[in-house]
Amino acid sequence: SRMFLVGLSGGIASGKSTVVAVLRELGCAVIDADLIARQVVQPHSKAHQQILRYFGTEILLENGEINREALGDIIFSQPEKRRLLNSITHPEILKEMLKQILKYFVLGYRYVILDIPLLFETRGLTKFMRYTVLVYCDPPAQRARLMRRNGLDEAAAEARISSQIPLEEKLQWATDVIDNSGDRESTRRQVLRLHARLEDSLDFLWARLAAGAAVAGLGGLVFLFLRHLIS
Repeated sequence: SRMFLVGLSGGIASGKSTVVAVLRELGCAVIDADLIARQVVQPHSKAHQQILRYFGTEILLENGEINREALGDIIFSQPEKRRLLNSITHPEILKEMLKQILKYFVLGYRYVILDIPLLFETRGLTKFMRYTVLVYCDPPAQRARLMRRNGLDEAAAEARISSQIPLEEKLQWATDVIDNSGDRESTRRQVLRLHARLEDSLDFLWARLAAGAAVAGLGGLVFLFLRHLIS
C-alpha cells in the first residue's frame, strides 16, 4: 500500500476553503489543522489546563472555552508568549494529525491532504510533503476579499495581510499553485487538474522509511515525523 502527503496552504482570504470544498467533493481525504487546533484546547484537555496555568483565567469565555481572540491579541504582540503557546499546542495537534493520517492509511487512501494555514511559515513540515499546493490570489483581490468578508477598512485589512509571509514569496516554495484571482469556475478547473495529477502520481514519500513493510515502517515514520515537527 503506497501513500504520500500533500500540503495545502494559502494566505488569509486567498480562497483556500473554496479549494478544500472541491477536493472534499472529489472524495479526497483532507485533514484540517485549524479544526484540530480548536479541538485540542477544548475544556478538560491537557492543553487547555496548561494554557490556563500560563495565561490565566482572563482568557476564558463564560462557557469555559478559550477566548481565541483574547489569546490571539496576546501572542500577536509578544513573540515569547507565542512560542510558549506553540510548545503547548503543537505536540497535541501533531498527535491528532498523525492519528488521522494513520486512519486514512489503514483505510487504503493513496494520499492525504493536510490543510495547514501556516505550512510555509513552519518550514520543517514541508519536507514531509510530496507536493505543496499554494492557493494564490493577487494582492488587490486578496485585500478586497478580506475587507468584504470581515468588514474591515483598507488599513486593517492591510495589517492582517502583512502579518503573514506574502503570497508572492510563498510561490517559489510551492510545487503546485491554484490561482484563485479569477472566477470560481477557473479555480474549479485548476483543482480538477491538480486532482488528476495526484491520482496519477505513484511517488511514495515514505518508501525509504517503510521499505514496503507497512507496519514495521510506521513506528519509524511516526518517530521521524514527531521529531521534525516538535524540534
